[in-house]
Amino acid sequence: MGDKRITDEQELIAGCIEGKSWAQRAIYDRFAPAMMSVCVRYVTDRETARDLLQEGFIKLFTKIESYSGTGAFGGWVRRIFVTTALEHLRQNDALKQSTDIELVGYHIENNEISVLEKISADDLMSCIAQLSDGYRTVFNLYAIEGYSHAEIAEMLGISEGTSRSQFMRARKILQKSVLSLHGNEYAKEYR
Repeated sequence: MGDKRITDEQELIAGCIEGKSWAQRAIYDRFAPAMMSVCVRYVTDRETARDLLQEGFIKLFTKIESYSGTGAFGGWVRRIFVTTALEHLRQNDALKQSTDIELVGYHIENNEISVLEKISADDLMSCIAQLSDGYRTVFNLYAIEGYSHAEIAEMLGISEGTSRSQFMRARKILQKSVLSLHGNEYAKEYR
């Protein structure tokens, strides 16, 4: 099979279920770059992200038989890596530092949102990487992965209000990071 370019996803999945190394390699090659990006969004340390990438692929290959074929395979793969990253953060108590929104009375202004819309993706990812584990996790799950606060609360074992609070605080911190990154360029516009 060496030189044959496999493009059919179902054939790759079937090959993985049968334990074929060429199919596992093809799936790894297809998804590794994007899944490494997912891992790096949750843990900023590259070595830890690489470990999560390995762990995620081990889970993928051992659980591939459970993929039902409904929904995109890429979405199923992504969920495995997000779950793997969350498990790592939970094991390291990185998500314990959270406060319920009702307790803080936190407020975000509308003009703070548009600052984030005006920066490059690389700048934003750099700022996100600087957030604490809890803030970064909730921000990633809500803003990037598209989970609801109710789903995030269930996944992380926190209240829905805490999820909202973490997200709003993360946005506030990101706004300050962006302003400091771009100096007065944006600051004048948002005073």
